[in-house]
Amino acid sequence: MSNVVILFSGQGAQKVGMGKDLAEAYPVVKDLFAKADEALGYSLSEIMFEGPDEELTKTSRCQPALFVHGLACLAVLKEKVPGLNAVATAGLSLGEFTAHTLAGTFDFETGLKLVEQRGAFMEEACNATNGAMAAMIGGEEEAVAELAADCGVDVANYNTIGQIVISGDEAGVDKAVSEAKGRGVRMGKKLNVAGAYHSRLMQSAQDKLASVLSDVELQQPSIPVICNYESTPVRDTEHIQSMLEKQVTGSVRWTASMQHLLAEGHTTFLELGPGKVLAGLMGRIDKSATVISIDSVESLEAAISTLNEA
Repeated sequence: MSNVVILFSGQGAQKVGMGKDLAEAYPVVKDLFAKADEALGYSLSEIMFEGPDEELTKTSRCQPALFVHGLACLAVLKEKVPGLNAVATAGLSLGEFTAHTLAGTFDFETGLKLVEQRGAFMEEACNATNGAMAAMIGGEEEAVAELAADCGVDVANYNTIGQIVISGDEAGVDKAVSEAKGRGVRMGKKLNVAGAYHSRLMQSAQDKLASVLSDVELQQPSIPVICNYESTPVRDTEHIQSMLEKQVTGSVRWTASMQHLLAEGHTTFLELGPGKVLAGLMGRIDKSATVISIDSVESLEAAISTLNEA
């Protein structure tokens, strides 16, 4: 079959009910959720399946939820598509940790504990600061970066061509939104988020995560993992540790990450996670790329059929 690049969703993709049909249909998923619940010491699966929404959207809950969901989809694919050949992987923000678990940089339990702690640290930073985020639609990268700098905030995500997210102190974000049109940006829109992710306001979370990562024994990935911070493959374990730390306050360079993979000749991507967020972003970056989005029994079965035929 054809080679595939596997992409993992980031925070914001979560939705109540995620993974419930998968756990009912596939024993391998049921077992993985049980393993996660035991490792965490609470029923993450119940929060994923039943909610409530305000509990699942907590940073400390949705990060492990998306991590487990992505790897649950992967477990079924490995079981049902014997010829599955993942040649590279990447994940949006939190999803970079899921990608590293696929690549064997650390095992499932280690990755789960890391994202649980990362989520908790970021939630603490959100609660201790007055942060906000806004999407800048239809602006050039240079113009948005300049606007952010002038308003004392940071560029959080280069998501796709014409969609860049800024992050930082709420007053600075509000100023940037009000000035966006005058700076050549078609529209600035505040996002409904708990705080200023991927900005300097997350420094305390980055410092705490760095301390945790320093005690984790990392392995060299079995396939290229494209890091968010530099949008290039990471192989050396010290470099991996540095990139996972720096992306907490640094920009997620998703556009450049996908462009790197496309330039390497990759054309088929599997998006593992709720919704079709990454497929939508790729549609703006390169319409000729094929992205198969998988988040449910229905989409999984369709993907399995397509991949086995290939």
